[in-house]
Amino acid sequence: MIIFRYIAKEVLLSFSAVAGILLVIIMSGRFIHYLSRAATGRLKSDYLFQLIGYQIPDFLLVLLPLSIFLGILLAYGRLYVDSEMTVLRACGVSSERLLLYAMVPGILVTLMVGALSLAVAPWASHNAEWILAKQKTFTEFDMLLPSRFNKASQGRVTYTERLSEDRKRMDEVFIASLGVGASRGKVTLLLAETGTQEIKSDTGSRYLVLNEGYRYDFVPGEPELRITRYEKYGFKIPKNEDVIEISEAKALSTPRLYGDDPEHRAELLWRLALPVMVPILVMLAVPLSRVNPRQGRFIKLIPSIILYLVYLGSIMATRAAVEDDRLDWQWAMWPIHLGFLMLAIVLNWGGAILRRFRARPAVKVA
Repeated sequence: MIIFRYIAKEVLLSFSAVAGILLVIIMSGRFIHYLSRAATGRLKSDYLFQLIGYQIPDFLLVLLPLSIFLGILLAYGRLYVDSEMTVLRACGVSSERLLLYAMVPGILVTLMVGALSLAVAPWASHNAEWILAKQKTFTEFDMLLPSRFNKASQGRVTYTERLSEDRKRMDEVFIASLGVGASRGKVTLLLAETGTQEIKSDTGSRYLVLNEGYRYDFVPGEPELRITRYEKYGFKIPKNEDVIEISEAKALSTPRLYGDDPEHRAELLWRLALPVMVPILVMLAVPLSRVNPRQGRFIKLIPSIILYLVYLGSIMATRAAVEDDRLDWQWAMWPIHLGFLMLAIVLNWGGAILRRFRARPAVKVA
């Protein structure tokens, strides 16, 4: 039991360190992506950290299998380099027991990946997709940022020096819009000292009322220019009628994936493949961690990562084939798992089986 606790502690420490580092790297890239969208007005900053939080389960789905794989490689590799594994073997710890010790934290990670894959990640993806879809229902003034030119889908560019916290009052307003239809090519510029958003209680329509400003109408390249000074100038803010609709397969709950849709079948296979992948990776990691103390524990790290990428890449390629309806979804993934399971069996017990086979006495035929 003492040996088991010691080995399990080493594996879990390495696993936690690898998972934490990889998660920070991936989250940093995604945070920068969302931050750039928020800075350009394409995403409300209120939802920035919520989106990042909802993305974490999806990141962990791919990171946890890799982390336990590398955690065992690093932990067992250190034991070999420090000659601790030699002492353990001298004390009667067999290869089978070492595999059993590694499989216990591996089963815990399998349960974690299963829970994430089948329940938590779809729920989080649904919330993330809902937030992203909700951005499309906002008007241009909901996404307005002060001291920045904000481009709307209608070809209008809006700028305001200051914006109140309730987003209803603007100071030093500039609005440029391009004409459409019969007015195509015409440019309208609106300048105002202040602007306020008003909502009609009877219809719910929203209006922007500009105060104390000028309107310029002209066609680029032509000398004619019309200037209008106004005390109040109002126009209706177009209401976005888009309906929030979640259609991504990864955002659907697992029971809803059963059916005849190839995309849903591919997503179901992906969710089932990840938990099955973990114990096979554990079986592969234990023999791959055997190193010569003079070589260092990182000598097999790159080949092992390549093997992992081949495994994961095969699953992803099969998922794409099922999604395109080019493979029978019921049996698509299992040959891949079976192939890597056979490889793990060969790496763990192939040498012993071969030595036993060679040690068998020859049968004499009279």
